[in-house]
Amino acid sequence: MKPTVRTETIERTTRPWGWFETVSEVAGNKIKRIGVNPGQQISLQRHHQRSEHWVVVQGTAHVTLDEKQFELPTGGHCDIALGQVHRIANRTQHLVEIVEVQFGSYLGEDDIERLQDDYGRI
Repeated sequence: MKPTVRTETIERTTRPWGWFETVSEVAGNKIKRIGVNPGQQISLQRHHQRSEHWVVVQGTAHVTLDEKQFELPTGGHCDIALGQVHRIANRTQHLVEIVEVQFGSYLGEDDIERLQDDYGRI
């Protein structure tokens, strides 16, 4: 029997550093695909109402977690605890794509405290 393929239209939201798409959202968790363009990075940030789990699905991501910085290759993953300072950067010439799973009582985009931002959004 041939498997059923489910397709749906997912809206892409552009940002100065790349884009994100919300794949799924239910009470308590949200799943997003995030693309970071070459040479770009998201703001250095933290969240007060959610934690996150990142999985790199394409490229090599440069990750900041509090004072630590490290590279995550395709297939690599990390956890971002509630309130932990974090950032993903793309220091390569190719798109970096991650899947982000958010967990928490509130998952709105306004639960971002920007500590440093290349695009003047503080």
